[in-house]
Order: sequence, then C-alpha cells, then structure tokens
Amino acid sequence: MAEKHRSWWGWGNVEDAVTGAEAMALVNRVRTLLPDADLTEHVAPPVAELGLRQPRVDPPASLVRLCSTDPADRAAHTHGKAFRDVVRNLHGDVHDPPDLVIRPATEQDVVDVLDWCAGRGVAVIPYGGGSSVVGGVEPRLDGRYPAVVSLDLGCLDRVLEVDGTSRAARIQAGVFGPALENQLQRHDLTLRHFPQSFEFSTLGGWLATRAGGHYATVLTHIDDLVESLRVVTPAGISQSRRLPGSGAGPAPDRLFLGSEGTLGVITEAWMRLQQRPRWRADAAVHFTDYDTAVAATRAIAQAGLYPSNCRLLDPAEALLNAGAATTGGVLVLGFESADHPVTPWLDRAVELCRDHGGALPEPPRGDDSSGPRQRTAAAEAWRSAFLRMPYQRDALAARSMIVETFETACTWDRFSALRAAVLAAAGDALRTVGATGVVTCRFTHVYPDGPAPYFGVYATGRWGATVDQWDQIKHAVSDALLAAGGTITHHHAVGRDHRPWYDRQRPDPVALALRAAKSALDPSWILNPGVLVDPAS
Repeated sequence: MAEKHRSWWGWGNVEDAVTGAEAMALVNRVRTLLPDADLTEHVAPPVAELGLRQPRVDPPASLVRLCSTDPADRAAHTHGKAFRDVVRNLHGDVHDPPDLVIRPATEQDVVDVLDWCAGRGVAVIPYGGGSSVVGGVEPRLDGRYPAVVSLDLGCLDRVLEVDGTSRAARIQAGVFGPALENQLQRHDLTLRHFPQSFEFSTLGGWLATRAGGHYATVLTHIDDLVESLRVVTPAGISQSRRLPGSGAGPAPDRLFLGSEGTLGVITEAWMRLQQRPRWRADAAVHFTDYDTAVAATRAIAQAGLYPSNCRLLDPAEALLNAGAATTGGVLVLGFESADHPVTPWLDRAVELCRDHGGALPEPPRGDDSSGPRQRTAAAEAWRSAFLRMPYQRDALAARSMIVETFETACTWDRFSALRAAVLAAAGDALRTVGATGVVTCRFTHVYPDGPAPYFGVYATGRWGATVDQWDQIKHAVSDALLAAGGTITHHHAVGRDHRPWYDRQRPDPVALALRAAKSALDPSWILNPGVLVDPAS
C-alpha cells in the first residue's frame, strides 16, 4: 500500500482529498442547491511562502533529539481542523506557530519537557492528532508567554498490557485509532470508540476532550470506557487505581477527563474493552412528519433497547447526505452484539417506529461474522457520506462556501423550542452576513432524557470574509443554544472557541475550584493557557 501524507492545512491525507469527478459532482450539487454561489477554487500556499517567524527559544541539549523546528511541522501544529482553521490556512494566515514541536519518546521525556518549560515560563500545548475543532491546540496566547511548544504525543503509541480476564488494556495516550484497534485485534478485543475523527485522533485526545464515539446510546462518551488514568502534571504524576467502580470521594479520573491538557498530560490509560461484535442488524425508517419522527426516536431511547446507532436525519440532512427524499426525515437504526442475535431488538424498534407512522422502503438487514456486512441503502449512503464529510468540507471551504457544524444536548421537553430557536438564529445571522444557505439537523446520540442534536450549516460566502461570516453565525447560534437550555458542546470540548459560552454555562463555584486545581497542579500556568480557565485577576 502506497504511503500517504498528512495535509498541513486541511483534513486527513493529501491523497484522499476531493478531486476530479468527485469534486465536479460536489460542485454540481452545490450549484443546484445554491445557484448564485461563487465556487472558484483556491489553493493553500506552499509552506515555504508562509513566512513563519523564527523560533524564539532553544531547547536544552538533553531535549534537542525530541525537537523539531521544521516549518511544515510547525505550520501543521498551529491550528486544529475546524472550518475557520482550514480557511485561515488556505489564506496563509499562520501567524502564531509553535516555536518547537516536541515529540517525547517516554513518559520521563514528558516530565523533563514540563520541568524545562516551567522553569523558562514557556507555554506547552499537549497535542494528539490535531483534530480539534474548537481551538484547543492553537497557540492563541496574545503574547503572554516568551515562547510556546506543541507537545506531540504521537510516539507514545503502544498497547502495553492486556488483561483478558477483566477485559481491559493499558494503552499509551498517543496511539491513533486505527493503530489501537490493530493492536487489540491480536487479542480478539476492541475498544469500539469510533468518532468521525477516528483515523486522525488519539486516545489521549479523546480522553482530554471527553470525546463522543459512534455508539448512540449507553457507551456514548470515552468516559464510560475508562478504568484508570496516568497523568503527568508539573506538580507530580497522578495514577488512579484500577477499579470497576468506587465511591471513595470525588473520582480522580473525572478531574482530568475533559481537562484539555490544562491540568496535566495524559500519558497512559487502562481502558475497558469488548469482544468484537458478531451479530448486527440495521434498518432505515422514513417519516412524513418530523415531530413524529422525533417522538419515535424518543420512544426507542426510553424503551431500554439501547441501539448502537440511532441517528435521526431531518429532511435536509437526509437529502444532502443520505440521498433520501422525505418530508419528515430518516431514522437510521443499528444493533450489534458479540453474544447473541439482535434481530428481536431491531424488530421492536421498528415496531415503535411504525406505531409513529414510520415506513421502511427496504426490509431490515442482519448478518453475522460468517458473511459480508450488509446495510440498507440509506444506512450505507449515510456511512459513506459521513466518512467523506471532512474532505468535502475542505473542498467547499476552498470554494468560498461556509460549511461547518455545531452540536449540543438538551432534554426532550426542550428540543422542539431549541431547534426552532437555533434555526431562527442561524437564518437571521445568514441574512446579516449576506449569505444564502441551509441549516440541517441530525441526532448523533440519544439518551432516555434527551437527544444530542448536531447542526450543519451550508452557505454561500465571500472569499476573504468567510471566517468573519462564520464567526458571526457561530456567535448567534451559540447564544441561542444556551438561551434554550442546551449545552455549548456535547462532545467537541471547549477549547478557546467555546470559552465565552462555557463561562456562562459553568457554575461559578466550579470556576473557583478549577482555578484552584490549576494553581495546585500547574503553578506556572504553562499548560494550554486560555482553555477552560484564566488566572484569577
């Protein structure tokens, strides 16, 4: 297999970018939907033309072997992979690169780097796969530090130990999703945490951001799969005890899960594993009324069936990304098990859908490991589109389109009003910035007490202004989310982009506790400054 190369400016691999016939088909679909869009293609400048500033700090001799000052390396570690990051890269707007990219090979290397940086007052931004979409890995420090380093944990990439009896493994934090699953496959086990970023994100990144996986119910967040954590902080190493559960005070792992590298650097974790599923079954249910489709989804979420996939696509989302024309949307259902056939569970879920007026254009599909995986046409179309979405986003961003997403969670009683408020706010903001577009909605996860709606914005933009246009839209919809009782993020973390709304959502006593924890664990305040908390004034 030919070696692939990561794009410095956009998502994924250069070789997998949207080009040729795929690009032409994508442009034609956009022209059909938005005939006035200017779809002239723009390309990112070569790294040599970025004019990156020279590194402002030299590492000590003991760390030189771990450090890179290569311009392409520094450019690739400057931004995450949000729409605004990609567009800024396309414009060559890479003004605040890290001075060094440091790749520790051992945990002791992490300790040594933090000791050196604390002594020099150099900021440290822990870096996994760089797939953050909220400014979580960006050195946006306003000149408050003499230098900044990106601490890339990609060399800490091994499964160190497997406990087959307890079905758990001790895993280094820098391992990427595919490499992790490949190592676990030798033991016929799996973590089965598959975010959309799976190929280009790491275990440590999932833990630090409380990432959501592909499971729609039960094991929705990486939190649910953690047995214990090992974290290097400037104040020392925290190692929690391996336990299936404990009532001994506040859970230590909860302090670091979602801390986004502000309190310490996660180097290892014991993770709960599963056997690989053998039995699967899925169906795609079409509805003529969206509110009824929501009610059917709620009935399934509250029935104790616990589907692995339960994605409700509204009519616009179903048409754009599953090729299904409906007036009420499509519910994509999936069940899986390593222990038993799951058809009865799917049958009951389908029965609930039919009770709410749902119809199945295709019969449900089921299979086991003895044959090739079969999916309904709608489910397969959605899966293919889901995997290509980030690449297509980049292709459209390079053609002056505004293509971005945001997600939330709310209780079922508030969803209808929240969705209406978000659509109204997005519509008003689009008109204010002079853009024409469409806003879609899908459920990525569902709970007995509420859904996690995931909104998509596809709109015309003006080249050179699309970041500002998106920022105004983002501000408006974020205000609407909080006002309607939702969260600023369900699974994409806070970073720097969500801070204004996180500060409003978070209780004031918790802010005090976070600042106290930050002062105790990171006395020099060098770890990912500006994320979650600012120093007390």
